[in-house]
Amino acid sequence: MQAQLFKHGKRDDCLPYASTVLECLDNCKLSESNQTLLRKLGVKLVQRLGLTFLKPKVAKWRYQRGCRSLAANLQFSAQVPVVQNLVIAAADEEEYDIPGEVENVIEQLLIGLKDKDTIVRWSAAKGIGRITGRLPKELADDVVGSLLDCFSFQETDNSWHGGCLALAELGRRGLLLPSRITDVVPVILKALTYDEKRGACSVGSNVRDAACYVCWAFARAYDPLELKPFVNQISSALVIAAVFDRDINCRRAASAAFQENVGRQGTFPHGIDIVTAADYFAVGNRVNCFLNISMYIASFPEYTQSMIDHLVNMKINHWDGVIRELSTKALHNLAPQIPEYMTNVVLPRLLPLAVGTDLHTRHGAILACAEITHALYKLAAENNRGPELRKGNKRSVTNYFNEKSLEGLKQIHLELCSRQLYRGLGGELMRPAVCTLIEKLSLSKMPFREDPIIDGWQWLINDSLRSLPLVSSTARQQIKEAAVSALAALCNEYYINEQREASPALQGELLQQYISELQNTEEMIRCGFSLALGALPRFLLKGKLQQVLEGLKKVICISHKDVSFAESRRDGLKATAKVCQTVGVKRNGPQDEFVCKDNVVQIYTMLLSGMSDYTTDSRGDVGAWVREAAMTSLMEVTLLLVQNDPELLDANICKQIMCCVAQQSAEKIDRFRAHAGSVFLSLLNFDNPPIPHIPHREELERIFPRSEAVTLNWNAPSQAFPRITQLLGLPAYQYYVLLGLTVSVGGLTETTVRYSAQSLFDYMKKIQNDLGAMNNFCETLLQVFEDNLLNDRVSVPLLKMLDQMLANGCFDIFTAEENHPFSLKLLTLCKEEIKKSKDIQKLRSSIAVFCGMIQFQGDMRKKVLFQLFLLLCHPFPVIRKTTASQVYEMLITYSDIVDPDILDEVMTVLSDTDWDAELPLVREKRNYLCDLMKVPKPQLVSKSAA
Repeated sequence: MQAQLFKHGKRDDCLPYASTVLECLDNCKLSESNQTLLRKLGVKLVQRLGLTFLKPKVAKWRYQRGCRSLAANLQFSAQVPVVQNLVIAAADEEEYDIPGEVENVIEQLLIGLKDKDTIVRWSAAKGIGRITGRLPKELADDVVGSLLDCFSFQETDNSWHGGCLALAELGRRGLLLPSRITDVVPVILKALTYDEKRGACSVGSNVRDAACYVCWAFARAYDPLELKPFVNQISSALVIAAVFDRDINCRRAASAAFQENVGRQGTFPHGIDIVTAADYFAVGNRVNCFLNISMYIASFPEYTQSMIDHLVNMKINHWDGVIRELSTKALHNLAPQIPEYMTNVVLPRLLPLAVGTDLHTRHGAILACAEITHALYKLAAENNRGPELRKGNKRSVTNYFNEKSLEGLKQIHLELCSRQLYRGLGGELMRPAVCTLIEKLSLSKMPFREDPIIDGWQWLINDSLRSLPLVSSTARQQIKEAAVSALAALCNEYYINEQREASPALQGELLQQYISELQNTEEMIRCGFSLALGALPRFLLKGKLQQVLEGLKKVICISHKDVSFAESRRDGLKATAKVCQTVGVKRNGPQDEFVCKDNVVQIYTMLLSGMSDYTTDSRGDVGAWVREAAMTSLMEVTLLLVQNDPELLDANICKQIMCCVAQQSAEKIDRFRAHAGSVFLSLLNFDNPPIPHIPHREELERIFPRSEAVTLNWNAPSQAFPRITQLLGLPAYQYYVLLGLTVSVGGLTETTVRYSAQSLFDYMKKIQNDLGAMNNFCETLLQVFEDNLLNDRVSVPLLKMLDQMLANGCFDIFTAEENHPFSLKLLTLCKEEIKKSKDIQKLRSSIAVFCGMIQFQGDMRKKVLFQLFLLLCHPFPVIRKTTASQVYEMLITYSDIVDPDILDEVMTVLSDTDWDAELPLVREKRNYLCDLMKVPKPQLVSKSAA
């Protein structure tokens, strides 16, 4: 209310109260209040008070930009500069004294710029803009000077943010004269990269965003001639922010500011090209910015060095590991633009940092050294393939490095090892970083052959694989992958002799060491060395293939002591496929050197064993990882064989592969079902040459047309199950698809259950009048049940599926026939499944199945009722209550099974009896029902007789 009074009241009426209110506000110390809204309103009130002390006139000294035509601005750089159309008046027409209270107002607003809440700072910034616009030129300049004090490095990020907002407001209103640009631009350039670490994260994204707003405001406020001396600095800073900032809002703000400057100023180098490549939407993807857009912009010489310097100075030491890794990859991409600068300036700067004290800087510097070295090697290799080769001007990567740099690269591992920096949490960053360095230096063919550093690198790789159980789960995968990649590159470069062979002693020692670790009691060590074996080059596997396969077989097979080692089995399967791809195929070759007729069955037996892994633990269905790896490995090995020697694939193997993958494509987990569907269609549609012996190929190609292979979304149950259930009509696939479908129809996920069940019911309707098809289906269903008796993973969902099928009339064709064999066998299997079971879920599902089976004619009804009456006296009260409720509903649905004369009495007994009561009382009621319905009374069996 006070603010509104001063806003709408007359100046002369407000003046008597202004000083008093200002003193009250000063005494209240609103900046210390915990209520954001109160502080915001207080700042607004201070603004209104300040405005009452000043005449409501626009300052004539303000800077006014003349030309505002975008077309003219874009042509500015190509034209002769014109005389500026601006007016800066020396003084106001009317002189008057500025009350001393204005100083207090400005002080309060400057304090508001440092408030902890953005809305307060934003309000204070606008207030400074309004008040400064009514001050004389000299006083306004003093305000700007005070404002620049907000940008001291002793101030917090709140102060920097508020200062940027205020500068933007002053610039937008023309209150920041060109004479002050020299002071303001350096501050804004620092604000564009402001990023202060606080604990495990950093602050400053709001500062960088506000600095972009300042640049945007300057583009609209100043004539191009005024900003021309600062064009290169501002344009480079905005490009860097638009491409390399961590936060999407800052990248987009910088892109918008750059675009505004290109349009309004017309002096930014290559502005239109950059705006087109780094527009609002393009900079939304961080990886695209770092790895693609940055390459395009760096092709313009005006930006290349500044971008590289920013990555080296600000990004490789960033607190976020993702930013550090992206920055080093960006340096890899930018290195070919100015290789001499990278060699002579950047790399010497990085080498000391790679062995420095700061963990994040050390990590980023090591990765940067690796990426730059590899980039320079690729550049040298490319030059050797180019026109210079014909002139005899061959270049090696060593031409880019002097002895000091080469020695510095070797010293990184030795220094870290001597200072024991591979231990602890820091080691979780150092190990993968140095492994990446080893990989890149090996790929770059560094002249380190026979150098002792090779043994040091090999020790680090082996030690990293052995240390996997000791590192955190988040870092484990990265260390494992980095070590395996480093091993492959190291072996390919430094362990092969001129005859393209390995030293027998080295080969024997390395393989013996790795194979022995496959039986380690630690699962992670098995994982690491399995993948390491899979990464070994062919010359190290020569003559040892059978030994390697036997070692991997022990990893893949499930034994009692390592049943929970799902991850090691997954990696063992991956390694088996990699080994097969490495050694190649030769039908009649020795089984110790090639995939051949003597070991192909052994290999497929290993891979197919992974398809039946359904291990579960506290993490859920961890066996799904194994099945996924098995499917991928089967596809890779099969495609390898069919491309080299299709005769090695016999019909039985092909049938097993396709059927097992079809089963997985009908199961309940969306991700793994989608992977299975992709593998299934890849095998079916592969035609270079086609895979032989695929069962029912023509029918499969009709169900899965090639034109729809890409658009079919296996993740969506609504699309996947209507297709996969059509395989139930193909004899070779029926058993496996029904087995997979069982766990989906009887599962828990609503959408999966709904669409899988509906697809199954649709298929059953199609074959209702085909007695042969129904008999085949029911035989398969009973076979699935029999094969999985007491296997709760299948049997419980199967009971749920049977309940739905009975309720939907899927077996109506058999219900009219008395004592049909299907119903008798089904009843027998259900009784066997729940015998002595204490599983509440299984017992409840069986009750529903028994109630559904009452629709079968003949002696079946008496047998079903007998089972239900047995369950009415089950030791678990919840089962007794559930049985009574289900039987009550069954009698309502199938009232013809009970004599109408006794129906009401039976229903009354079922509904009124307290089935939670003691068993003797319940048994009496149950026996009474047996007498009413003429069902044999179950007899108690003594424990001794049992």
